[in-house]
Amino acid sequence: MSDEKFSLVTTNGDVSTVTSLDEVMQEIKKQKESYTKLLEDHRELSKDVDSNVDLTKQFQKQIATLTGKLAEEKKEQARSLEPHKGGRMRTLQDEESRLKAEIQKLDEDLVSLDRLTHQLKQRTQVSTAMPEKRVVFTGSVSVGTEASAGAQAGTSSIDMKVRIMYPMEGGTALVTFEDEKVAQNIVRMEHHEIHVGDCVLRLKAKPVHFLMPSHIEMDTHVCPRRILVSDLPKVDDENRLMDRLEIHFQKKRNGGGEVESVDMLHDSGNVVITFMEDNVAKGLTDTKNHSVDNKYKLRVTPFVNGEITDLQTRMSVSQRTVLLTGIPDIMEQENMQDSLEIHFQKGGNGGGEVDAFVYNPMGHRKLAIFMEDSPK
Repeated sequence: MSDEKFSLVTTNGDVSTVTSLDEVMQEIKKQKESYTKLLEDHRELSKDVDSNVDLTKQFQKQIATLTGKLAEEKKEQARSLEPHKGGRMRTLQDEESRLKAEIQKLDEDLVSLDRLTHQLKQRTQVSTAMPEKRVVFTGSVSVGTEASAGAQAGTSSIDMKVRIMYPMEGGTALVTFEDEKVAQNIVRMEHHEIHVGDCVLRLKAKPVHFLMPSHIEMDTHVCPRRILVSDLPKVDDENRLMDRLEIHFQKKRNGGGEVESVDMLHDSGNVVITFMEDNVAKGLTDTKNHSVDNKYKLRVTPFVNGEITDLQTRMSVSQRTVLLTGIPDIMEQENMQDSLEIHFQKGGNGGGEVDAFVYNPMGHRKLAIFMEDSPK
């Protein structure tokens, strides 16, 4: 066979060169080697896949085992905590109750504090509710330890004047001597015979006993409907003055309102005005100084109501006053009083200088006012 080269002609007329047989064989060999390598790679991959599948199964098995153990441990823990659950719940409930009780106590304390604050505010108002009094230094001073103690304490005090209303029965008399020894001597003699004209009076001398307050505590509060009017002018017609006050404090332009009553306090010379409504008095006391008829300058302060919360008393005896009983009604009151006073002024009768004398005839009643005895 000759070595002539042939060409493969396609149906469409293209010419394809036919490679030699050796080249074809080499190509086949190369493809076989590639195929063999691919098979080896495939086997390796299959082996790795199988290994990973086994590993995954092992992990899944371990996960299932651990999940079961965890669930079992949770159950075991729940079973172990079950006996303590009730006690813990009771402890929490007790703690909650304790906290609620503390909160309630704090609320009550807060209410008490508010009430105390209100009382202190009222006491502050009370401290300014008293009418002004004019005072003057007369030259009297305290000396010695009492003055030193007061200065060190930095305090001041107000002395209250004692006014004891002593009811006198008919046929009695009260005589106050200048010397208390004379009064004690008259009481010690007890029975006394007094010659009045042709009559002989047999009287009995007794000490004067009365209850004295030794300790007083009061709760005070400002009355919302009353005011205290002071610095009033001295007038002859008291009723006319009270009418003018009522007219003035009824007018809205003066800050007033409808008046219920107007009362004079004769012991102090002040007037108490009561309004129908609660909100009138506060506005008037805030202003304090008022001009009535453009003529009188008056001072208006809160009216203080007081309630005694603690009162302690002691029995006291007047050292200079003696009570005479058994006086018959045989002559005019003035003549009887003069006769008795003359008798007890004589030293021969055991008497002495008389400071005060009052006689109350039979069938009459009087109130004797005892004041605090000033030291001589």
